[in-house]
Amino acid sequence: MKILVAEDDQYIREGIVEILQTEGYNTIIANDGQEAIDLFADHKPDFVLLDIMMPEIDGYEVCKRIRKTDEHIPVIFISAKSEEIDKVIGLELGADDFIVKPFGTREVIARIRAITRRCLAKKQDSVETPKQITMKDLAIFPNELRAQRGGKYIELSLRDINVLSLLFKMKGKVVSRDDLFNECWGRDYLPNSRTLDQHISKLRKQIELDPKDPKIIQTVHGAGYRFDG
Repeated sequence: MKILVAEDDQYIREGIVEILQTEGYNTIIANDGQEAIDLFADHKPDFVLLDIMMPEIDGYEVCKRIRKTDEHIPVIFISAKSEEIDKVIGLELGADDFIVKPFGTREVIARIRAITRRCLAKKQDSVETPKQITMKDLAIFPNELRAQRGGKYIELSLRDINVLSLLFKMKGKVVSRDDLFNECWGRDYLPNSRTLDQHISKLRKQIELDPKDPKIIQTVHGAGYRFDG
């Protein structure tokens, strides 16, 4: 999924982009309102994160213009403006959510995942995506970004879902490290073995009954990973 991030503060922008890329999103970056409008037209992102106070054109106007071409694309305002009237204006313009600076990583992730679930649910009408896949005793709901074991839900990132879906699709076969990078990080991503190992380790801690003796994501030394079914 592609997210357009429009934010003129370099440090905040880089922080948001890092969060999104870690979660498994592709990001398109705009430094001002005019660039945001141009990039939206060129790249057709799945949803948009907009700062309000930006050079050239402010976020409110960017949202208005986006809504003229696409009434349904999710828009989240990210701004230092915390007055109730600012939130009301944003929501009246068609924004789906409003995050106030300064914000925490967990807050951004929670709000992004909530919007992503809506996007995935809409896409399911036109794309054949399974509502549920089962890996051992774990039920995984791709469109809900979560899994369930017994009565306990496990929250997952978009990248987690992509990794598990690929292993499930290739059940019984080895999925190479290169294939995992290409399918779950993107073909433009420069592979780093430590990045993959850390992600798999973290995911195992979330979904395996015993991460030291994994049954869902099995390591095939020198080749990649496999789910045996």
